[in-house]
Amino acid sequence: MLSRRRMAIALGLAGVLATGTAVTVALTGGSGASQAATQSTAALQAISCSTATGGKPFYDGPSASKVYDARFSNSAAVPNLSTHTPQGIGTWWNWDGSKDLLLVAAYRTGSNSQIIGIDPATNKTVGVVAIAPTHGGGITTSNGWAFVQGGTNTIRKYRLSDLKAGLKKAGTPYVKAVGADRKVYGASFLTSYGGYVWSGKFNDKGRDKMYQYKINSNGSLTTINKAWEVPTKTQGLMVTGTHFVFSTSYGRTNRSNLYVVRRGQPDLDKAKLSCFRAPSMSEGITEYGGRAYLVFESGSHTYRSDPKTLNVITHLHKATISSLTGLA
Repeated sequence: MLSRRRMAIALGLAGVLATGTAVTVALTGGSGASQAATQSTAALQAISCSTATGGKPFYDGPSASKVYDARFSNSAAVPNLSTHTPQGIGTWWNWDGSKDLLLVAAYRTGSNSQIIGIDPATNKTVGVVAIAPTHGGGITTSNGWAFVQGGTNTIRKYRLSDLKAGLKKAGTPYVKAVGADRKVYGASFLTSYGGYVWSGKFNDKGRDKMYQYKINSNGSLTTINKAWEVPTKTQGLMVTGTHFVFSTSYGRTNRSNLYVVRRGQPDLDKAKLSCFRAPSMSEGITEYGGRAYLVFESGSHTYRSDPKTLNVITHLHKATISSLTGLA
């Protein structure tokens, strides 16, 4: 006999076949043997995402979803797309007197990566620095430090004073990281909130985990020994006082998903959440001034000339935080 959850999935799939409606299904699980054990002992549960589309959207390509199109709009153009591919995005409050900054981390295969500073008040690029090669899946600032993905499971740190000096110089000066990379469970995406870094692992086969790390005065990170489940294919994370917002994507031909999850419950099956489709190839997401800023890799030289790329997006997209958190 099918379990209640398996029966729900079967009925849902039957409805899909009958109506032709697309439904996104994410399964519980981790990686390797632990994933197999989890899936064999726990019933599978679907997370459905809103897929109803609208008319012609404000961005290139087909509409991702009505939910997305009603909330997001164009923001600043992302520079250097002819050479680098953007990944992570973070916020630097009060970087220069009373001014704030959005930081975009971008990579180029076989070359140095970049940190790009964009003024959210004017949408202008104020400076670019080079850093040692990294995919740059996450970037954030807190407590006098910038934290950037180093490798798959390492986090680098940079002094904000060094980064500030570099962004004010002409050209693309090189900024060196401080100390050795910090090993973590996963650093595919990362952000910070309230004196903590949140960092986790991308997994295209199933759900995975993220951890919280206390930021010490010297930039070292102390692990909070509690894992939080993250959706399949998580590329970016924004944390607020009440919610997590996950940006998930994989592949130029597929739409992305945004998950709005109420904080407090580490198990996604038990958490209050909402999911909706977003344009293809969404990456990092950050909060600034009551708005969420989302970056895409689809506008880079690597993808924009490929006719298979569903949505070619060269600008940041923004939405009010309340319009997202109100969904869950």
